[in-house]
Amino acid sequence: MKWNTPSVLSILSTSILTHHHTFYFCILTFDLKPITKQILLKAKRFGFSDRQLATIWKTDELAIRKLRKQLSVHSVFKTVDTCAAEFEAETPYHYSTYEQESEVRVSDRKKVIILGGGPNRIGQGIEFDYCCVHGVFALEEEGYETIMINCNPETVSTDYDQTDKLYFEPLTLENVLDIYEVEKPEGVIVSFGGQTPLKLAKALEANGVKILGTSSDSIDVAEDRKRFGDLLKKLHIPHPQDGTATSVEEAETVAARIGYPVLVRPSYVLGGRGMEIVYRVDALREYMKAAVSVSPDHPILIDKFLEDAKEFDVDAVCDGKDVLIGGVLQHIEEAGIHSGDSACVLMPQVESVQVIEQLKDFTRKLALALNVKGLINVQCAEKGGIVYVLEVNPRASRTVPFISKAMGLPLAKIATKVMLGKTLRELGLPLDRQPKHIAVKEPVFPFGKFPKAKVYLGPEMRSTGEVMSISDTFGEAIAKAFVGAGGTLPSEGGVFISVNNNDKNYRTVEVAKGFQQLGFTIYATSGTQVFLTKHNIPVTSVFKVNEGRPNIVDHIKNGAIDIVINTPLGETSRFDELAIGSAALEAKLPIITTVSAAAAAVKGIQWMRDQKSSVKSLQEYHSEESATHLEL
Repeated sequence: MKWNTPSVLSILSTSILTHHHTFYFCILTFDLKPITKQILLKAKRFGFSDRQLATIWKTDELAIRKLRKQLSVHSVFKTVDTCAAEFEAETPYHYSTYEQESEVRVSDRKKVIILGGGPNRIGQGIEFDYCCVHGVFALEEEGYETIMINCNPETVSTDYDQTDKLYFEPLTLENVLDIYEVEKPEGVIVSFGGQTPLKLAKALEANGVKILGTSSDSIDVAEDRKRFGDLLKKLHIPHPQDGTATSVEEAETVAARIGYPVLVRPSYVLGGRGMEIVYRVDALREYMKAAVSVSPDHPILIDKFLEDAKEFDVDAVCDGKDVLIGGVLQHIEEAGIHSGDSACVLMPQVESVQVIEQLKDFTRKLALALNVKGLINVQCAEKGGIVYVLEVNPRASRTVPFISKAMGLPLAKIATKVMLGKTLRELGLPLDRQPKHIAVKEPVFPFGKFPKAKVYLGPEMRSTGEVMSISDTFGEAIAKAFVGAGGTLPSEGGVFISVNNNDKNYRTVEVAKGFQQLGFTIYATSGTQVFLTKHNIPVTSVFKVNEGRPNIVDHIKNGAIDIVINTPLGETSRFDELAIGSAALEAKLPIITTVSAAAAAVKGIQWMRDQKSSVKSLQEYHSEESATHLEL
């Protein structure tokens, strides 16, 4: 008997499909001809995706899709009746299965599909759902039937009455193509759901799907480091030196060329997962040895880390000819802290207006060069008066909802209308509206729920939410942000300051002087105490945890400390930091882990002691602006 005969294939298939845990270890055939409709239908009914079957049968996903079409093995869509059959449901939603009859009613209206963000995870969450829902609103205003594909029950976009049709399906090539072929929409929007749908853009376009907005090729230019680097050189835009490596030796060569410290990360990460700042060659070797899935297709990315640099985000909308600058955000934390974990201020607190204008200029140039149709996010850093572009995302970013609310500009709705063919000038919008007030985005962390968690921030995202504050002054906005995030800023008492060697500079001196002028008693461990004393700042020295008693943890427990400022280096021992962090969390003290955030806290405390809080609604703030407002 030959191994590729239908009978053997049937037996092997039955065995595989009955024992799911063994299917990855069986090889059936390189030839799909013996695969019958019965075998394929059974596989699909057992829940095997085309991609899984391609792995089993040593072929590719599209070959399985082609075979399904040849054998007339198609998914059908069943309906979940949201009215429990009491009366006809106008808002049902659908799921796929491999049965006989489809319950989807396809209308003859013009329609658009929006791909959601998929499962919520740290680094990709409700911000993208906000953009998806606002995209739905804009499509409805333009007379389109709205179709949402998403698989997360905890989002607004999957509320059954939010869209005309909801397909509760995974965000995979197979599922999206199945729905696209049934609905035959005008196009698909992939840029509102974050990285998950964006990764599908190229494959969808290759299979005849019309992508609304920025093309998959432009998306690829922004994602591909070499193509993106070439574009920056062509536009004469500065960029930190970088490189890629697939081995320890290659990583050492790249790091030696661009100079330490370096930022290392795997390819295709979400929320900064696996990122580290490396200061020495031995730490780089340890990282490379621990790195997983390093291959020519998934190399480790190595960038020059700009220490003590100010970081910025710019969100904009481009229609191919004009660029609307939604807002420029300055990160309160310096470069090296993940953008999702950094507090941000709209109306950057920088001395040079030229820096802001350069940020806007680079954003315009990149949006037009990439032929963006819709949203674009540009992340930059400024050091020594030079603005460097770090990365560009031709999609919705996590800061879009914040900027939209703070500025009164519904960026996702504007972007949707641009994708449908309208121009920014047709919409009558100012291309560069200046903010009239200050808004602060403050991240919310789950550390209070996890007393033993590491509370120190870095390039890997840790926050699970954010709050927004708004005011006419920076100090009040900061104070409101701390309160909104569930914390408080003390107006008096003791402050503990312990900074790493890199932070022993004029910025730490200014922070300490600020607390001194506010009447705080300053406590510090030996190294920081010596540094501050040299600058004529009175300091009470305290022991580290392993140096004796009473140590800093004892002082926290005894109520002598009201605010903790501690900035450990990523490569140092975390014994003291964990003990201090746990004690501060238990005492419900504010913990500040960067000098820039400490400087902001000083301004917040100064305002709290001198002023009374003002309360106004967003509508009141926006009504005070003279810019044109449209019902978008």
